[in-house]
Amino acid sequence: MKYVQLGKRGPNVSVIGFGAWAIGGMNWGKTDDDVSKKALHTAFEEGVTLVDTADVYGFGHSEELIARVLKERGGKKDIIIATKAGNDFYGAGTDDDKGYGPIRQTYTKEYIISAAEKSLKRLNVETLDILQLHSGDTENLKKDDPWLALEQLKREGKIRHAGWSIQSFKETDQSFILDDHRDLIDVIQVRYNLLEREAENVLFPKALEYGTGVIVRIPLLFGFLTGKFNKNTRFNEEDHRSMNLSPDKLEKYLLELDNLQPMYDTYPNYSKAQLALKFCISHPAAHTVIPGAKTPEQVRENCAAGEIEDLNFEH
Repeated sequence: MKYVQLGKRGPNVSVIGFGAWAIGGMNWGKTDDDVSKKALHTAFEEGVTLVDTADVYGFGHSEELIARVLKERGGKKDIIIATKAGNDFYGAGTDDDKGYGPIRQTYTKEYIISAAEKSLKRLNVETLDILQLHSGDTENLKKDDPWLALEQLKREGKIRHAGWSIQSFKETDQSFILDDHRDLIDVIQVRYNLLEREAENVLFPKALEYGTGVIVRIPLLFGFLTGKFNKNTRFNEEDHRSMNLSPDKLEKYLLELDNLQPMYDTYPNYSKAQLALKFCISHPAAHTVIPGAKTPEQVRENCAAGEIEDLNFEH
């Protein structure tokens, strides 16, 4: 595994991290906590030092599972945990969000601070390594409250690094937020993969200019870029991919996938998943990538991408 500093102010992390949304037990189909814990243990054994989660993943369950595994391993040690706040499941009702469960965006200063306090307890830590605002709407991010909350949490020692997870498909539209808060934002998280490269246009150049740490999410496009799905693939209603990889979206992505065949042919010794991950961390602005994994086997394949030497990608 290779390691890198997450921007000029961030911590040192493994270039392959662990995305802990799926192990929360919601939105990804059926999961087994014992298998999820084995996946996390395997990640740490393979040299992963960054785990990305959120309070809303499994409505706290992902954070709790991470805490259990770290306790089993004798403590947190050099593991960096990045979590998120802003998607309020505590006060939401059934009408707030039909797709991911009852969730509403809440970006008041009081809420962000209280959410951070709850994450501290679930993770059983005294300080959150990275707290990210969780994919907020632009109007919420233009308010002072969430940034004042991050400033206060940092001042009080409850978070080490302030982060912002940028809303999907708003990589350019929201990039001015990084201009406005570059002195506070240590780390951003952004949707980026072989088929979705909007971040390259405006956001990545800004991150390079400011020395902002960049965590890449959705590098495998919800598993699509592993090559295991086809036009007949369907997901049950409890799996968010029934929306995000719906039949019409699958058809679109499959057409775009054909353009990647020359790359696959050039590097036949690596799996499609490994090439997808290596592509992301090969961009000069990107420091680490957080593929999701539910099993030890998926973890090992992902981590192998961290051993690949530089390849000739076009960004």
